[in-house]
Amino acid sequence: MTSRLDVHADPARGRYLFRDVGDRGLLVSNITPNWFASVMGTGIVANAAATLPLQFPGLRPAATLVWAAATLLLVVLSVATVVHWVRFRQTARGHHSHAVMAHFYGAPPMALLTVGAGTLLLGKDVIGEPAAVTVDAALWTVGTVLGLLSAVAIPYLTFTRHEVSEDSAFGGWLMPVVPPMVSAATGALLLPFIPEGQARLTMMLACYGMFGLSLVASLIIITLIWSRLARHKIGAVAMVPTLWIVLGPLGQSITAVNLLGGNAHLVVDPSWAHALELFGVIYGVPVLGFALLWGALAVAITVRTARQGLPFALTWWSFTFPVGTCVTGVTGLALHTGAIALDALAVVLYVGLVAAWGIVAVRTFHGAIIRGTLLAPPQPA
Repeated sequence: MTSRLDVHADPARGRYLFRDVGDRGLLVSNITPNWFASVMGTGIVANAAATLPLQFPGLRPAATLVWAAATLLLVVLSVATVVHWVRFRQTARGHHSHAVMAHFYGAPPMALLTVGAGTLLLGKDVIGEPAAVTVDAALWTVGTVLGLLSAVAIPYLTFTRHEVSEDSAFGGWLMPVVPPMVSAATGALLLPFIPEGQARLTMMLACYGMFGLSLVASLIIITLIWSRLARHKIGAVAMVPTLWIVLGPLGQSITAVNLLGGNAHLVVDPSWAHALELFGVIYGVPVLGFALLWGALAVAITVRTARQGLPFALTWWSFTFPVGTCVTGVTGLALHTGAIALDALAVVLYVGLVAAWGIVAVRTFHGAIIRGTLLAPPQPA
């Protein structure tokens, strides 16, 4: 029988929240950049629903609630990160030196961009369009600046400081170079609200430039990942979910060129606008084919690994945002082609996205809030 003395000896006992954490003061000691992937994964569920080909009563209100949850999560994690830097500065300063964790500095800017886009797509129903445009513009600006910094700084560290071996390439290497692609896609949404003339033209050209920046870098990294898989096989079990990150730049690039092409008539003359809209389809359909190939490979490898044991980790959020970008990309292609098959594919992918998000969100809530183990500092080996 447990005595009163035993209960007082273990302050974590009897709690409903953070029950496996002895010292709650350490809950912000392990706030790493990859936590912001949860904002990305939650936000894309809302954003993809806003433009899904199949709209039904209740979908938009539900998507708005998910956007609100992503917004709240972004605020909480931003505050926690600030506290982490104040109280555990030495730990925080070491993240960029870690050969794996450093790449996840691409997550915070993408979280800002995702929530900003959701504010424009869904939040305007709550706060009004003028306020939504202002919020999105602010988040887009900050997210784009941070994303461009990550696209330069993290590869620089990889080239000059990080210890890298022949089998080091993994899906996370894409994280710092994908934010400019997200900026390109979400920047397209802001084009109608930018003053006509040089300002709007500059914005469109900047988005296409960031599209190219991210695309070429992503293709190089995807090639390295393919080579690593062929030569060194799957590797660490915990890294298997990051294979899904490859879908991120693929789906987001399809989304970007179709959104930019769809709004090009606001910037350039009709002939150029038509050409850019066609480019979205000509580029998007072949890339979708490769995305489906990679998705099939990722499913097969994930199922194989799960049968052998796939422990939960924050890398499971890789099952969400990349799939969401494929939903928005296929939606854009469906809009510009009128293909019913693409409408159906977008809906099927969205159902899979929601299922994955539900599983990962529940597991994350249980591990972070109920047990607290995801927030606790790692135990020494």
